[in-house]
Amino acid sequence: MATQLYDLTVPVFIRGLNILSALLDKGAAFAAEKGIDPLTLTGAQLIEDMKPLTAQVQFACDTAKGTVTRLGELEPVAMADTEQSFAELQARIAKTIALLEAVPRDRIDGREEATVVLKVPGGEIPFAGRAHVLGFSLPNFYFHLSMAYALLRQAGVPVGKLDYLGGI
Repeated sequence: MATQLYDLTVPVFIRGLNILSALLDKGAAFAAEKGIDPLTLTGAQLIEDMKPLTAQVQFACDTAKGTVTRLGELEPVAMADTEQSFAELQARIAKTIALLEAVPRDRIDGREEATVVLKVPGGEIPFAGRAHVLGFSLPNFYFHLSMAYALLRQAGVPVGKLDYLGGI
């Protein structure tokens, strides 16, 4: 049986977002235990010209919801990028997971060759559905998940590879 496009997107994104949520829980607990201002962690950057933890969470959520709304030809769901606290980031993750859970399988499956257009500041990038998922969406999603992990790890939060992998 061939893998369906839904199986490569919705459950993968939900799993990754749940992992991201668990990582943020560990970050919040670490901040509380060490008496660190949580905004120090949520505002952490690897390097000056790179976006902070808050943006990494926002981008991971945006990639997940954008992928399924583009693939499924669904109405885009706007989320303001105003989150600063761990609680606000968790709420965004929960809202994104709820959106993903509501996407019917039949809106995604069968769209492997459909044209999907990614709108970027410099214009538009057309993809076939499968190429969009495998060549852009999943790598982009995991990039931001990895950056969130790295930012927390760099700050001293006790997370390891199994946390990133979801405890398998």
